[in-house]
Amino acid sequence: MPREFIYRGHTLEQLQNMSMDEFINLLPSRQRRSLHRGLTPEQRAMLEKIRKAKEAVRKGSNMIVKTHVRDMIILPEMVGLTILVHNGKEFVSVEIKPEMTGHYLGEFAITNRPVKHGTPGIGASRSSMYVPLR
Repeated sequence: MPREFIYRGHTLEQLQNMSMDEFINLLPSRQRRSLHRGLTPEQRAMLEKIRKAKEAVRKGSNMIVKTHVRDMIILPEMVGLTILVHNGKEFVSVEIKPEMTGHYLGEFAITNRPVKHGTPGIGASRSSMYVPLR
């Protein structure tokens, strides 16, 4: 039996029915300060796209939102959507889950790849001349 999602004592439905001001007061200080200062024009445009996408999902079609706005805080109304977040090179698909509320979008689209070094071989470096070839 899956556990019900609760954020600071409130269920997802309660969070979605709250006003923006009530939800902002539940957030950690950094996110609360960011939202108290107001949304940037880019964040406002993205929120409008998200609301259109939610409406499209309700009607049955599947709409995906693409964005460069990595500093957008995930709000309860975004839960269930798939958002393509730019990581500096490409758009990474991020499916918004209830546990992500209050985090930034950029946290889920990692910007760097783990380094995977190849094995030394011919032409790799001066020191690789002395690596025995199999």
